[in-house]
Amino acid sequence: MDSTLVTAVQHHPANRAGRDFIVGDLHGCVDALRFLLREVEFDPARDRLFSVGDLVDRGTQSEEALALLDKPWFHAVLGNHEDALCAVVEGRLKKQWWYGIGGLWSVQVPMERLRAYAQRLRALPLVRVVGSGSERFNVLHAEFLGTDAELDADHFSDEVRQQLLWGRSLAMGSGDPLSQLGLSLTYCGHTPMRDVQQIGAQVFIDTGAFGLGGKLTMVEARTTRRWSVTNDVARSVGASALALP
Repeated sequence: MDSTLVTAVQHHPANRAGRDFIVGDLHGCVDALRFLLREVEFDPARDRLFSVGDLVDRGTQSEEALALLDKPWFHAVLGNHEDALCAVVEGRLKKQWWYGIGGLWSVQVPMERLRAYAQRLRALPLVRVVGSGSERFNVLHAEFLGTDAELDADHFSDEVRQQLLWGRSLAMGSGDPLSQLGLSLTYCGHTPMRDVQQIGAQVFIDTGAFGLGGKLTMVEARTTRRWSVTNDVARSVGASALALP
């Protein structure tokens, strides 16, 4: 699906005051996120949370996930499920197709509200670049076979946009990790893994939060620290009652 974005790549300065975290595909599992934010003692005044996208669909809290976009400490990239929402609103994709990949939550949502969501989502970048030099890391949804310089050029063909949103060649073993020479550490999701897995420069952190036996994973940038929880466990210890920062 084509994506017309305001800015495909957004740059952020290194975080000198606090910590940077990256969370895997939320898919409407906001209670698990509440739990993890408490676990890491997240400080919204100093810390930042980057998201690899796919906030919506499949789980039960898609609208709560979209509300995270209003948080000043939350920075998401566009995922293929957000792109599908936009395509439905813009009349480029049939609702039934979106329903088939988890969009049924939208049946009870007025079209006017979906349009407002789409407008907000269209402003999300495909890539976030944090810091520079040896401190740099990138955040994107699916995969990227190229260099930092090619990311920074901020000029993606339709094929590369498709790869950024839907690509699975690295995760499925058909992509060449050597194609990432010149790419800084890059966090991505899209393809559910049993555990966090690094392939070349890319670190896959989607551990299937929405699925049976799946969990939501959060990592601290450029470290080996990671935290995971299932939505059911998070709810069993009262995460639903936790206020988001």
